[in-house]
Amino acid sequence: MHSSNRGDARLKIKLLNELLEICRLDPDAPVPVWTHASSGFVSITRTADELSIVLPAGSAPAGVRCEGGWRVFKLQGPFDFALAGILASVLGPLAAAGIPILAISTFDTDYVLVKEENAGAAARALEAAGHELC
Repeated sequence: MHSSNRGDARLKIKLLNELLEICRLDPDAPVPVWTHASSGFVSITRTADELSIVLPAGSAPAGVRCEGGWRVFKLQGPFDFALAGILASVLGPLAAAGIPILAISTFDTDYVLVKEENAGAAARALEAAGHELC
């Protein structure tokens, strides 16, 4: 996870319009073909315990274990790998507001997912912490 050594860093954060779902498959399952059809946000993570796929709502076929209703806050990067505290400066205010999250990091930036019903409260908590929503 990327971070900044400035715990008081004012970040630009964008709430993406897309509604997402998070799906769980067995750890040895092949990456499904239906993940390739999406032109939106897609994250595929394989561990020894599971294959997790985050993608636009309604992309997974019936019968796949999924939880929908997620919104994405994009931390406007890119961030250097040497920085510390970027993600913590976002997660701290969300935790203090009692908002559960799922964090995803890429090479350039970080994404924080919250349930759709918490998106407004999350935006208010982030702004109160000094971050700029754009």
